[in-house]
Amino acid sequence: MRIRKYDFNWGRRELMKKVGTGVGAGLLMPMTKVIAEERDLSEAYPDELMSIDMYTKGKIKPGDTLTADNVDIVKELLDDIVYEQIKHDGRKVRIRATATKPDQWGPKAFLDRTRKNKQQGIEAALDANGNLVTKGTGGPWMGGMPFPNPKTGLEVQYNAAESWGRHDYSQYAITEQDYGPDGKMSYKYDFVWAELQLQGRTDGTVFKDKHDLLRYQTVLFTASADVAGTSFMSTWYNDQRKFPQLVGYLPQFRRTRTFPASQRFEPLIPGVAWFLSDAWAAGDPALTWGDYKIVARKPMLGAFNTNWYGDSPNWEPARSGGPAGNTYMDYEFDFAPECIVLDSKPVKYPRSPVGYRRTWMDTRNMQFASCIRYDRNGKLWVNFEAGLGQYVSPKGTVFKEKDGSPAWSWMYVHAYDIQRKRMSHIMHSESCFGGYRSSFDDDNEKMYQKWFTQEAIQRLGTV
Repeated sequence: MRIRKYDFNWGRRELMKKVGTGVGAGLLMPMTKVIAEERDLSEAYPDELMSIDMYTKGKIKPGDTLTADNVDIVKELLDDIVYEQIKHDGRKVRIRATATKPDQWGPKAFLDRTRKNKQQGIEAALDANGNLVTKGTGGPWMGGMPFPNPKTGLEVQYNAAESWGRHDYSQYAITEQDYGPDGKMSYKYDFVWAELQLQGRTDGTVFKDKHDLLRYQTVLFTASADVAGTSFMSTWYNDQRKFPQLVGYLPQFRRTRTFPASQRFEPLIPGVAWFLSDAWAAGDPALTWGDYKIVARKPMLGAFNTNWYGDSPNWEPARSGGPAGNTYMDYEFDFAPECIVLDSKPVKYPRSPVGYRRTWMDTRNMQFASCIRYDRNGKLWVNFEAGLGQYVSPKGTVFKEKDGSPAWSWMYVHAYDIQRKRMSHIMHSESCFGGYRSSFDDDNEKMYQKWFTQEAIQRLGTV
């Protein structure tokens, strides 16, 4: 039996006090210690922040479903767009128990690298230009989570920006379905999204000695027929003041072309509600955005550790809600005891249609569950809502990493334009048209040759 040492509202009061004080994550114990020593989350937070049942005094508990009838009980725990979806558009969200074990919060190799940094006294720092380096040496960041206890908004952003998928190589087979205001599907695409980390790697190396670069990222559309073969490759510089180079191959013209930096704020293909800028709540270099401000520290409900449809064909999720009963993918939310709410602005993009964005970052693993962009008038525009977690199904099916541990990554994204009532379902699938399959940490040299040169994207577009 656990003896209560604090009154019911102590945790929430302490979280509010931390805003702007430069205090790291965790209340009773630093999150660095929880992760490094593989402790239980309950050692870092009081009872009231450890489950939605305790937080709501039994009004909502794991296994319950949020609907229009009860969502107001937890309105303060949801982003504004998710609340509107549940309250007014028929969305329903089942609640699951809070994930309290560190091995549930990320890929094993990434977590092990983070623990190794702690054991060896390796810390991240920002240089005079605001770029991420290893403290004491000024060299490339060694990999793992840079700032497990972030003190500033920019440190929070680097946790998202340095290694998006937290693998040295990630290959996602993706099925996308785009829905109009009537709930009918207007577009459907298959594509592959591939990421190769050049720095910030879990093996502590710099790939091919490319010290000036951070990552390569390529997207290849394989269906529908009108976009098949279209591909885009982003080359990210380690200097986060520099815009990525974006090169695309357009099969109808049979040539590659370089796109301007502003292309990051336009749909790559017709019908989608997302921009390249939205990816991982860090789709642009950290220092091309600015005015980073931590506006709150609070608990939140989100798909931080959601369910995986590994027993369904091609990992296909169930759907419900909206005018045709299919606007929302049915993934579960869990209760995060502490989220950092971060505002930022696209300061280096004078023609950006985005006024600012607001990101909710889970302090358990410093990953986002929701990121809302607001238009230039400060009105709600699009939320980029992601579900993450381990690839372990309720029936015990497991999708594994190369080291044999359960894989961890994103499951789905809702990109919902609340102004136009348009929804993009971005589904992490087992495979997509063209025979491409999801995988992690494949042979990096082979993947570099296959995906991350201009010759490669042209070749991919013609097969």
